[in-house]
Amino acid sequence: MSDIPVRIRPEIAALPPYRQGKQAAADAFKLSSNENPFGPLPQVAESLRRAGAFNRYPDAAAARLTARLAERFGVAPEAVHIGAGSVSILYQLTQATAGPGDEVLFAWRSFEAYPGLAVVAGATAVTVPLTATAEHDLVAMAAAVTDRTRIILVCSPNNPTGPVVTQSAFDRFVDAVPADVLVVLDEAYAEFVTDPDAVDGERVLRSGRPNVVILRTFSKAYGLAGLRVGYAIGHPRILDAARSTAVPLSVTALAEEAALASLDAEDELNERVAVLAERRDDLVAALRESGWDVPDAQGNFVWLPTGERTAEVAAALDAAGLIVRPFAGDGIRISVGEAESVPRVVAAAAATHV
Repeated sequence: MSDIPVRIRPEIAALPPYRQGKQAAADAFKLSSNENPFGPLPQVAESLRRAGAFNRYPDAAAARLTARLAERFGVAPEAVHIGAGSVSILYQLTQATAGPGDEVLFAWRSFEAYPGLAVVAGATAVTVPLTATAEHDLVAMAAAVTDRTRIILVCSPNNPTGPVVTQSAFDRFVDAVPADVLVVLDEAYAEFVTDPDAVDGERVLRSGRPNVVILRTFSKAYGLAGLRVGYAIGHPRILDAARSTAVPLSVTALAEEAALASLDAEDELNERVAVLAERRDDLVAALRESGWDVPDAQGNFVWLPTGERTAEVAAALDAAGLIVRPFAGDGIRISVGEAESVPRVVAAAAATHV
């Protein structure tokens, strides 16, 4: 007999809640949540101090931020949708397109929230394994599309493994997908990408593909993870459907203010992103030198393919004061954190390699 006091959908009762990266003690480095290790820029912090008026509801449309992003991407304001983090928009798009009997298609392993999107919508998750190099197998994904497929999620760079989808591969993939199936290009880490062959959401938008929506966020490169603000760019009618499923007023006035101030400070923020990208590349090189087969990394994290040794290696890293994100049976994602964390990561990982 169930210990739940009311009737809950069985698939929801069986769905594990989203598990946040473990918090770190004062003497440890938190490298579990892909957060930006740099604190807020002074001008961003000042914008929050000036915001005030917490007794008033925020602008439901986040109109100033919407207009700013519309200008930036060269689209109408209706083609921009702001959400409380890009993951909230993922839920909205999935619920707007898929229901019982429909399919949600994505690569696996990828962003751990993806399976739950399908369950919450009442749809079926269809997963396609990554390649041996931890990349999306877009040919196999195209072959997995059926007349029940309603939405396809493509994560580039892929979280948690790191490689990007190339522009040419993505273009071929969209050409192979039925025009009435939504393709979401999840670019939460786009600002960290240095590979010139990587898919670029802005280029996709310019190519005129109405069934593609791109997602980006202010949580990672812009360092606003604690304020929860992300956005989608795409066809206005698709985004209207997402807006219809959204929780009203979920984007706070503070989040909008900080996002606008961050856009004003992009030159300084891009300098920080460049530092993190270089630190990432150095970390990848050092881990490979120690024997680890690390996939190409284009986000602000690296992937250790630890397989069945995942719990053992994660425990060793934890003992070294490194809080990382283990995925049982698959591997460990390590965020690129403070400069002082890098030699400790390299030494601890080298000690665990066999």
